[in-house]
This record gives sequence, C-alpha cells and structure tokens, in this order.
Amino acid sequence: MSFLSLNGISRSFGTTRAVADVWLDVHQGEFFGLLGPSGCGKTTTLRMIAGLEKPDSGSIEFQGSDITNLPPERRGFGMVFQNYALFPHLNVFDNVAFGLRARHKTKAEMAERVASALELVQLPGYGKRPVDELSGGQQQRVAIARAIAIEPALLLFDEPLSNLDVSLREETRSELRELVTRLGLTAVYVTHDQEEAFALCDRISVMVGGKLMQTGRPRELYEQPAEISVASFLGRNNLIKAMRLSSSKTAEGEFKTLEGGHTLHLPVKHEDLAPLNKPVFLAIRPEHVQLSTNDHEAENSLRGNIREIVFAGATSTVHVDAGGLLLEALVLRADGFEVDQPCSVILPKDRLTLLKNGRG
Repeated sequence: MSFLSLNGISRSFGTTRAVADVWLDVHQGEFFGLLGPSGCGKTTTLRMIAGLEKPDSGSIEFQGSDITNLPPERRGFGMVFQNYALFPHLNVFDNVAFGLRARHKTKAEMAERVASALELVQLPGYGKRPVDELSGGQQQRVAIARAIAIEPALLLFDEPLSNLDVSLREETRSELRELVTRLGLTAVYVTHDQEEAFALCDRISVMVGGKLMQTGRPRELYEQPAEISVASFLGRNNLIKAMRLSSSKTAEGEFKTLEGGHTLHLPVKHEDLAPLNKPVFLAIRPEHVQLSTNDHEAENSLRGNIREIVFAGATSTVHVDAGGLLLEALVLRADGFEVDQPCSVILPKDRLTLLKNGRG
C-alpha cells in the first residue's frame, strides 16, 4: 500500500486546466520531488495534497484513507512555503509554537518541542528573537522548525529555498536532506531547479503543462528521458530528428537523420517505435558525445567541422556541424581542437535514447 496516492486528480481555474489527470504514489520515508517549469501545475498539486485546494475530479489517499475532502488542519501535514509565511508580530518561539497551540498542547510540551525543533535547524536560543531581525536563511529555518514541531506525518515544501542566495541555498538544502532523513520523515518537494531536485530527492516526477510526463530516480531521468518535453527540460540534450529505417521486429533500430542524412543505430523496444513514415527524436547528452580529430570508421561515427569552442572553466563545449546536423560535445580539455577543424563525432549507441511521443 502506498503512503500517499493521487488518483487521477485534476484542477482547473476558469478555462485554464492547471492539473490534468495526475496519478502518483509516494512511498513512506521517501523524499519525493515535483519538478517542472513555472506554471506547470506542481504548486497546485502540492496545495491539493495539503488540502488548500480541492480537486475537481479524482481522489487523494493517505495511508489507505480517502482525504480528498478532509480540511487541512485535520491532515496533520507540515508545509514550508516559498515566502516563509511567518507572522511578523510574533517572535521565533511563538511562530514555531503556532501549530502546537492550535493542537492544544500544554505549555511544557510546547516548550520542549519548540526547543527541540530550533535545535534541529541549528537555531538554539533564538526563541525570543523577533523574526524581522533574522536573515532570510534564518527565517527559512524558523519556517522549517514550525513545520517539524508538530511531528507531521508528511512534510510539504513549496520552493522553500528559491529566495536564498546561491551559497546559502546549497548549504540549506544539504542540511534539509540530512534533517528529513534523520527524522525518518516523508517529504514532497516542489521546485523548478533540476540541480536542487537531483541533490535532494529519491524519486522525481517531471511536470509539464499540468501533466506528469515521467517519474523515476534522478539518474534515470537524466540519462534516459522518455519524453521530448523531459529531455528538453532536464539540462542540455542533443535532439536529433530522424526517420526509422529498420523493421520493428529487430532489437536494434536503424535511423536516418533528417539533417545531414546520417545513419544511426541504437537498441530499441518494439513498443517505443513510431511508424516508418513518422519522424522521431533521438537524444544524447553533450558529455556522451565523443570527438576525435582522426578518421573513425566506428559505428555511429559522423564527419563534421568544429564551428565554435566555448570555454567554461573546468569544461568546454564544442559545437560541431556534421553536414547540417548541429551537435554539442562537452569535453574536459579542448586542447587539440580548433575552429573550422574537421573532426569525427561518435554517438555511442548505448547513450542514444529514442524518445516516446517525440514525433515531429
């Protein structure tokens, strides 16, 4: 039985469909991410889990019980918002104790839980401080302390680190992951930042246009995107438009690129193949593209010319024109490569991915 299940939930605002038929299972003890561009429906999905929005259709189950119509205060979930949502007229202690008061805890228990929560977020002794005298990072820690003080069955995060500067964001996300793991909590984390999602989450669902496009572990999503929308959103990808030449009964597919007319081979599954007369997209990460200044007769080796070399410190990006097919290769050292130099571009077949729904 799943810890949290979303069963075909949808939500519209007027004529705008914000979330469309989302099915999702989150396991107990999991740090789960909802990742996608702004306006894709991830925050609306989180608010429906919290009870702040009600689905137009579908249901939400938690630990086997239907909570679709349960008010937020009866769900027992902790939530951390992007803007912290602290009460400026209350000090740190009263902000952290807010949910405990609503649950009618005794003064002694409140004091103990607030002190424990502040200790966990590395703010011991801050109870009497006004929140408006704290830095942004400290205010975010107070918001996290308030969420964990109620000992929630589920923690919900809505882009909680986006208002912090880069160095503080990296430090806080490391602490956050360690804290959630140490407390044995289950978390659902909304973000538009793929690096943040990869660093924090056990599994991630990528949302685009209100729909869940693919769910998997970070490395799986990065190296094996199933949809063109996922490949486009998750970092840099060489997207190659091609037509299938081979039979659908073979384990290895043969494709001809529409730009450059190159023949490429890669392992395929029958169920992933589009009809012969339909263009598809192949994807390969720049770091998996191999470059050589020597002639190569290897499989998936293309002849090209170097158009541009972009130095970026530890790595360089080499842009290559392979007879009209433009490709990027990420290299650790660009020594030996020059602009306008002929080269061989090798696309290892075990690194090429045939994208589902990637038809042109």
